Amino acid sequence: MAKDSSFDIVSEFDKQELVNAVDQVKRDISSRFDLKNSNSDVLLEGDKTITITTSDDMKLKNIFDILQSKLVKRGLSIKLLDPQPVENALGGNVRQVFNLKKGLTQELAKKIVSDIKDSKLKVQASIQGEQVRVSGKSKDDLQEVIKLLRGNEDKYNYPLQFTNYR
Repeated sequence: MAKDSSFDIVSEFDKQELVNAVDQVKRDISSRFDLKNSNSDVLLEGDKTITITTSDDMKLKNIFDILQSKLVKRGLSIKLLDPQPVENALGGNVRQVFNLKKGLTQELAKKIVSDIKDSKLKVQASIQGEQVRVSGKSKDDLQEVIKLLRGNEDKYNYPLQFTNYR
């Protein structure tokens, strides 16, 4: 009897790459002419949030653009950022917090399992905590599932990775 193949669908990021990207943003802020002496700061709090504080909305947008470009250069998806509303900070500054998406939510996992079942491929999908395990007899079917999910990635608005492919 053929052994089942499987893979896991997860939503994770490399914390060290994130730290490196934030450090690069801080270096850019200190060296860019339009951001020098603007009392701007980017703060990474654990693996939960990134907070940008600066003097006005235009500088906030510029720093956010720099952050996005550094994340992409480091191989991280910008979908891991969940922007919160801009708020006023002390001293007339503005602050924006970006929550970091890590792990699949139950609703998203259910939507992924539903999409896999609707595809009529001969695979089984099961939710296991913050990940979804997909297994089946044919590796070709598993690759079709990955292709399907990559095509729907915009619909999920979550960074998806496929791990433990066996």
